[in-house]
Amino acid sequence: MNATALVELDGVSKYYGAVRALEDVSLQVHAGQITCVLGDNGAGKSTLIKIIAGLHGHDAGTLRVDGEETVLASPRDALDRGIATVYQDLAVVSLMPVWRNFFLGSEPTTGRGPFRRLDTARMRATTRAELLRMGIDLRDVDQPIGTLSGGERQCVAIARAIHFGAKVIVLDEPTAALGVKQSGVVLKYVAAARDAGLGVVLITHNPHHAHLVGDRFVLLKRGRTAAAHTKESVTLDELTRQMAGGSELDDLRHELERA
Repeated sequence: MNATALVELDGVSKYYGAVRALEDVSLQVHAGQITCVLGDNGAGKSTLIKIIAGLHGHDAGTLRVDGEETVLASPRDALDRGIATVYQDLAVVSLMPVWRNFFLGSEPTTGRGPFRRLDTARMRATTRAELLRMGIDLRDVDQPIGTLSGGERQCVAIARAIHFGAKVIVLDEPTAALGVKQSGVVLKYVAAARDAGLGVVLITHNPHHAHLVGDRFVLLKRGRTAAAHTKESVTLDELTRQMAGGSELDDLRHELERA
């Protein structure tokens, strides 16, 4: 693809003392595409997220944002460059209404001086409009966000990131704690973010979810790239086999049969 990647990692490594959390990992995130990063616990997915989100700098390799080589200094730096991260444990205040959570930390105000106050009407209207634009029709944006399902809360977080100008959205295991139906709801809005022109990084350990929506796939194992595919170059069965261990499972099967 000739278009400049929104985010590109080229041979990126991260060390914590003698521990190599990531070693020579490369991936590209393009506008209107979903790049899926798959791996089991300890594969390096969390470290990868922290580098893209600006929480940790990388120790080797190159990180480019819009083609410009950079080191993200902080999460605010990443946000300013259009990279938003939605973590699995969503940063929401359960008892606050949906609209307050939508604008949490970025509340618009009206009036001046001692008469300045939160512009609640604008926040309610904007929240309702932005959620509807994503196809999310909530009964009432005044309801506490804690009353929403896990899938609905994930979708509110995605809509919030888009509203505040994200060009790249990183989703940390958004379907991990959800059932089949709610996972489907979240994947629908992940696809909506892609269709809105965003570059999406979907972190997951579920090859079925990844293959449903993904355009590119990077499999991590013990901090290294075990495989990289495009949608056209890999089937769900092969992606699942590689994710499950492939030849290692075959070896285990033989050992168990002998036992």
